[in-house]
Amino acid sequence: MTRLALVLVTAALVVALALLAAAAAGVLARIDGATYPAALSRAGATFAAGLTLAAVIAQTLISVLA
Repeated sequence: MTRLALVLVTAALVVALALLAAAAAGVLARIDGATYPAALSRAGATFAAGLTLAAVIAQTLISVLA
């Protein structure tokens, strides 16, 4: 049961950090003068990149540690 809890907490932390990075990217884009749709697009791309990076790191760790 503790292993499942660790996986769930780690997944929640990764999503929260990706959301924070996306929010920061959106705010910085707006400060730079981008329109709302452009800022939202940049925030979405940042969120997707953060989740993709986390998935690649997890896959690499699984293959190395297994």
